Amino acid sequence: MPATSKDTHGPGRRPVTASPSVGAHDAPGAYDDSVTDATVVERSWDEPDVFAVLFNRYADDIHRYAARRLGAEVADDLMAETFVIAFQRRRGYDLSRPHARPWLYGIVTNLVGQHRRAEARRLRALARVAGTTPAEGEPLADRVVAKVGAEHSRARLAGALAGLPARHRDVLLLIAWGDLDYAEAAQALGVPVGTVRSRLHRARAGLRQALGGSDPTALHEETEETDRG
Repeated sequence: MPATSKDTHGPGRRPVTASPSVGAHDAPGAYDDSVTDATVVERSWDEPDVFAVLFNRYADDIHRYAARRLGAEVADDLMAETFVIAFQRRRGYDLSRPHARPWLYGIVTNLVGQHRRAEARRLRALARVAGTTPAEGEPLADRVVAKVGAEHSRARLAGALAGLPARHRDVLLLIAWGDLDYAEAAQALGVPVGTVRSRLHRARAGLRQALGGSDPTALHEETEETDRG
């Protein structure tokens, strides 16, 4: 797959340059949404260019998640590295799993894990700016925080997230920001579903304690549980 670049994230962001093996060019026309991710991965074993289909399907989501956790500039690199790693490991992909999204979120979460101190510093810095107007496009001032309302809640949430153990924060944000369900989060992290539930429970207990009984991320789970019956 030839090297190429594509600004997939709107004006104001620098173009993301893909690796020589992970292009962002138009994917082969035969691979529409009816073709599963597993099929795409398998076919990419012999036709490497086909892997661009996964890039086109998920690059924006992966970038958005990384930006929420570490900021837009770091997110550019983490998104590109996620797809480089995925491409290199594609022959080890479990073809019984039709959707590659949890696999990709697992890779990017591991990469975020290499920046734990930077993430904690960033959250603490956000926690110190209560009452100030967020910069345009600030990743943390998005859907999760908007459900709580006021700007001081945004800063308090950042401080509460900074205080969580990393493994609990990973589970919480994969579900709240990555929109993964419990099974997908378990797949992404390589842990049992019961471990996901336990860590999520502890993470939310920590948030409620820090936020005086409020948990903005619980709205996601309440909707999910209702939808899933």
